[in-house]
Amino acid sequence: MERTNPSSTTATPAGSSLPDLPDPGGLCAIHQPNLFPRLTTLAKLFAADYWIVLDDVQFTRRDYQHRARLGALDEPNRSQWLTIPTRLPHGRSTVIRDALIDDPDRARRKTAGVLRQRYGASPHWPALAQALDPVLDAFGTGRTAHVAAASTRVLLGLLGWQGQILTSSDLPSRPGRSQRLADLSAVTGARAYMCGTGGMAYLDPAPFAAEGIAVTPFQPPTTGIWSFSRRISALWALAVRGPLDVVACMQTLALDHGLPKAAA
Repeated sequence: MERTNPSSTTATPAGSSLPDLPDPGGLCAIHQPNLFPRLTTLAKLFAADYWIVLDDVQFTRRDYQHRARLGALDEPNRSQWLTIPTRLPHGRSTVIRDALIDDPDRARRKTAGVLRQRYGASPHWPALAQALDPVLDAFGTGRTAHVAAASTRVLLGLLGWQGQILTSSDLPSRPGRSQRLADLSAVTGARAYMCGTGGMAYLDPAPFAAEGIAVTPFQPPTTGIWSFSRRISALWALAVRGPLDVVACMQTLALDHGLPKAAA
């Protein structure tokens, strides 16, 4: 599929040029930066060839952009919220990339302490703790989105994902929920857009069809490791089962969706 000319959709973001784009014909996942995302979200990104971090839409306090549910090791239904205190400099209209951390040093210490308290007894904790260092370092940016994106990036790294990460604010797109997603998929040369269960409820396939891009539904099962995957952070599965086991489950899921995934 030929790559869409950015000028045919909308202007390139002011003062910038397009970043290095993936090879055409890949599977695209687009998702907001989530703090230590749920296993369902992580699995969708793992199955994709590249992830576009959707950072230029409105921040939503009731979403997972600054918080995560951490399931207890022995009882995942017993969960607690880990939240990054966040202020919105432009009020409710603040976009995700502009959300700021209240007292980043304190938030960093609290995050490290809660994670250690929750998962320090896991035999996989030493590997997890080492991998989490870049997330804690990201608090120094003062940006909630940077921490959330870093948390997803390190979890994908633990699983051996070799895909590419792009950012929506660096790419041209038009307004409109489905139109924006279709434009982002088109400008990066995607052959298919991977859509989770929630997204399928609102997605308009017409803008994708206009670009010749398939919409691929992605729906994990609800048994085994996936029993709590829509509710709690993927950290629980990684702490209980370990990265190798989680990778195997994700590869099986990708193959079940007809996606030849062998990233790890």
